Amino acid sequence: MNDTEILALFLARREQAVSEAWEAYGRLCQHVAENMLGNPQDAEECVSDAMLAAWNQIPPDRPAHLSAYLCKITKNQALKRLEYDGAQKRDSRRRLSLDELGDVVSGRSDVGEALDAKELGAAISRFLRKQSQRDRVLFIRRYWYCDDLAALARQSGLSGQKLSGILFRLRRKLRADLKKEGYSL
Repeated sequence: MNDTEILALFLARREQAVSEAWEAYGRLCQHVAENMLGNPQDAEECVSDAMLAAWNQIPPDRPAHLSAYLCKITKNQALKRLEYDGAQKRDSRRRLSLDELGDVVSGRSDVGEALDAKELGAAISRFLRKQSQRDRVLFIRRYWYCDDLAALARQSGLSGQKLSGILFRLRRKLRADLKKEGYSL
């Protein structure tokens, strides 16, 4: 089924929508959650919670890109899990990519307090459109999908050191770009 058909099932409140969404995007959502959490069981739980959240939010939400919508919900569920794990003093190695980016967009621990999320997202999108395709892909794989540096280096054919340098320069350029747009960092 395509996104339009799955969305129509959600809007019609047909339970088949969840199973079709799971079949179409479950592995992608699992990948996002597992990269963030490092635990397949926790990741599967986040994906299940994300599918339930999608069921509860569509309607009234009518996402233009169902895959991105489901990934966003999954990522939010994984972030909640990381927050819980952090409060329980569990291993938070997977937070590294989020912490790297958090240092760029805010000096505060809660980015939501520093900037309106939609405006920040639009500013980051404008920044990424100015970058090469390779750099956009690397940035998104690292900071949206939370891919591990070693795996991302293998996938991209870059050494770990070269990849780290590229990501460092991208974060520095993003910081400068955001400052030019008037964001106080």
